[in-house]
Amino acid sequence: MILLLCGLSGSGKTTLAQSVKIRLSCTDIPIEIIDADVYRQKLFPNLGYTKEDRFENIRRLGFIAAKLSGHGVVTIISAINPYDVIRRELIATYPNVKLVHVDCPVKILMQRDTKGLYRRALLPKNHPDKVTNLSGVNDPFQVPSSPDVYINTHIRPLTECTETLASFIRDQYRQAQNQQYVYQHKAS
Repeated sequence: MILLLCGLSGSGKTTLAQSVKIRLSCTDIPIEIIDADVYRQKLFPNLGYTKEDRFENIRRLGFIAAKLSGHGVVTIISAINPYDVIRRELIATYPNVKLVHVDCPVKILMQRDTKGLYRRALLPKNHPDKVTNLSGVNDPFQVPSSPDVYINTHIRPLTECTETLASFIRDQYRQAQNQQYVYQHKAS
C-alpha cells in the first residue's frame, strides 16, 4: 500500500508520518516514509519547483514507493503534492494507492511558519529572498475533492491524528492480507 500524504507546507505531513511509523512499530506492518524534502535534497537536487518539476518529483517518489510496496512495505509519501492531476496519475498507475489530505488553514500555517517560507513568500516582489512558488500562497494548491482520509492538524491533536491514520493503515493492511489469503487458497 502507498499512502500519498498531501497538504500545504507546515501542515504536519512529516510529523504525522513519523508518528504513525512509531505508533505501528510494535505491529507486523512494515512502514517506510518517503519524505519529499529529503529525497529532493539527496536524490533529485536538479529539480526545481516549476509545475513540470513538481510532477517529475512526484512520479519519481511514486516509482520508489511502488517498489517498496511491491515487497509488502506500507509506504508513506510525505509531499505537498499540490496538483490533483499528478495525484490521480499515481493512483491510476500503481496498485493500492490511498490519498490522505493533511489539512491546516493557511492563516495558522503562517503563524507556525516552521521553515520561514510563508514570511519569505510575503516579501516584496523584488526582494532577493522572496519565495515565488509557495503552494497555497503564490502558487496553486488543489484541495483533494475525495481523499481516502482527511486529517485536520489544526483542530485535532497529533495523538488523535496519528491514531486515525494508524487505524486506517491497520484496516487496509489486514484487508489486503485477507484477500491474499483467500486468493492463495482458491488457487490451491
